[in-house]
Amino acid sequence: MVRDGLRMAIGTLTALPVPAPAAIDRRVAGAAMTFAPLAGAVLAVGAGVVVGVGGLLGLPAFVLAVLGVGVVALATRGLHLDGLADTADGLGASYDRDRALEIMRRGDAGPTGVATLLFVVVLQIAGLAGATAAGAGVAAVVVAVVASRVVLPLCCTRLVPSARPEGLGATVSGSVALPVAIGVAVAVAGLSALSALVSGLAWWQAPVAVVVGWVAAGVVLARCIRRLGGITGDVLGACVETATAATLAVLSI
Repeated sequence: MVRDGLRMAIGTLTALPVPAPAAIDRRVAGAAMTFAPLAGAVLAVGAGVVVGVGGLLGLPAFVLAVLGVGVVALATRGLHLDGLADTADGLGASYDRDRALEIMRRGDAGPTGVATLLFVVVLQIAGLAGATAAGAGVAAVVVAVVASRVVLPLCCTRLVPSARPEGLGATVSGSVALPVAIGVAVAVAGLSALSALVSGLAWWQAPVAVVVGWVAAGVVLARCIRRLGGITGDVLGACVETATAATLAVLSI
């Protein structure tokens, strides 16, 4: 179960080629969502290297921020960004639940989705640029990318229903035990505090940024539960991108 869960997490949440899981059931899905921050760590290493090496080469902070955010987007195949756009289109197009879910299923981006995508990506770039200009770009991108993936196990506890009887949301909904999700969140928040101590950030800044990111994702999640009845794969992606943007915004202070 552990090996299949790790394979599902890496194979779904990153573009890295890994062997397919031998089987996918609720236990494997729960393990995959629990391992989501580890998949985020893989992405964070790549983005951190780009930002760090680019800084040594003297590239401007804004250029480094664009490259850092771009690396994460490419390394996830744009998965979460696609979910963000689809969720925005669904929520913005119709107050009818079934109609909204149908719009989200189509996969094409409408004006609401494009505008939301632009706003969130620009906020991520601006936040990372601010942190980079202050000399904490590597730590900021690592903390934001890893911590934002914690929303996946938090969104997949039994407290959160699935909006559909099928799809990724139905597969992972209720698959993570609440104590496990809380334990992952506490561990990541603690590690973020340690990163602040060695990166030049204020000791409080990283854990506060992480919590702000989770709260922002929680607002999106609550809205989707009210409108859609629960989560879908797109909603999970929207929560991840929202958490990333909010975390980077606080880290830019």
